[in-house]
Amino acid sequence: MLAGENCLPAKMLLDLSEEHREHLAFLPQVDSAVVAEFGRIAVEFLRRGSNPKIYEGAARKLNVSSDTVQHGVEGLTYLLTESSKLMISELDFQDSVFVLGFSEELNKLLLQLYLDNRREIRTILSELAPDLPSYHSLEWRLDVQLASRSLRQQIKPAVTIKLHLNQNGDHNTKVLQTDPATLLHLVQQLEQALEEMKTNHCRRVVRNIK
Repeated sequence: MLAGENCLPAKMLLDLSEEHREHLAFLPQVDSAVVAEFGRIAVEFLRRGSNPKIYEGAARKLNVSSDTVQHGVEGLTYLLTESSKLMISELDFQDSVFVLGFSEELNKLLLQLYLDNRREIRTILSELAPDLPSYHSLEWRLDVQLASRSLRQQIKPAVTIKLHLNQNGDHNTKVLQTDPATLLHLVQQLEQALEEMKTNHCRRVVRNIK
């Protein structure tokens, strides 16, 4: 092992499904101006949602079906969105699209679309993200049932949790109840998740999506 090898940044490549690859396979069939227009439509798709009329108009010009155009735009939208979420480097983006077998000219065009639009896409995604509740405080109580009319001797523990949350400036509470075994399993899963968050890969992902 070479000295300093552990300090090299880990690659972050996109995992493109077969469906996404099929959608993107349409891009080499059109010229660069059309691909650039698809990039613009992809950003509009994120901002305002799908517009069938745009697909139909482009399909008539290209003499293909509107579904073909829509799939091409959706494939490009996924490529740009996932890349922007992770803020992957130029090299990682190029390596991600290299496996698609496109020409060097098309790969450069896709890279430029990514570099030109990634900040705007991240802004759009942040605006679309739901405002989820955040933790404020927690209260808990352990109740143990020692007997009932049907069973003279039994031990039935239950943990009652009162969770205080904040959302949109409002304060609300959720009351949950579970048994100790389930609670212990939940704690173990959370501890495992926290350990995974300490890995270099997770730290890089979290840093890039903030």
